Amino acid sequence: MSMYRISEELAELGKKRIADFAVEGFVWGSGPQSPALMLVGEAPGENEVETGIPFTGRAGKELMASLEGIGLEREDVYITSAVRSRPYKWGEKRTRSGEVVTRKYNRAPNKKEIIAHAPILDEEIRAVKPPVIVTLGNIGLQRLVGREAKIMQLHGTLMETPILYWDEDSGSFLETQESYHIFPTFHPASVFYNPAVREHKDADWEKLGRLLRNEVHE
Repeated sequence: MSMYRISEELAELGKKRIADFAVEGFVWGSGPQSPALMLVGEAPGENEVETGIPFTGRAGKELMASLEGIGLEREDVYITSAVRSRPYKWGEKRTRSGEVVTRKYNRAPNKKEIIAHAPILDEEIRAVKPPVIVTLGNIGLQRLVGREAKIMQLHGTLMETPILYWDEDSGSFLETQESYHIFPTFHPASVFYNPAVREHKDADWEKLGRLLRNEVHE
C-alpha cells in the first residue's frame, strides 16, 4: 500500500510559520495515498510529540477501537489534524511529596496557529482525495466548515459541502469549488472528561460503518 507524506519543504514552511507560538514538536500526518477515510483532529499532545505518531496514548486507543468497530485499522486511514505541533500552556502541579512543579499542559490551538498550518492540511486533502473526512471534535470541524459549525448539532451527519482552504493572497479562508463528504463526530478524548458523550460517539461510528458499507450515501 502506497503511503503519503507531505513534502519536506511544506513541513519546514509549517515549522517556520508556527515558530513564534507556544508550541513544540512536529508530527507528520500518517496514512495511505488512497485511504478509506481521512481523520482530522485538533493538534498533537504530549504523547504524539514523543512518539511522532498521530493519536497515541489513551485517545489513540479509543480511536483505534472505533475504527476496529467498523472493520478498519490505522493502516487503512489517513490521520492528521488542524495543527501539526503541540500547543501548550504552563501550569503548576503538586506532587505526592507536596512539591509544586511547573509543567506544560495541552491546550486547544488558537486561530493564528491553525492558519500557520492550514497549507499542510489543504495539501493533504488535495493529495489523498479522501472519500470521507471524519472531523474529530469542534476544532477540526470548524477548520473545514466554518466557525459557526458545532459538533453537538452536526455529529453523526454526513455532510456534502465545500470546505475551507487558506488563501495566502487574500489572507483569509475561502471555500473550495468542489464539495466533500464530511462526517463530524466527537474527539476520542472527550469521553474521558464527559462520559455521557460515549453513547453519542459510539452511535456515530456505527452509522459511519453503515454509510461506508453502502458506499457513502445518505
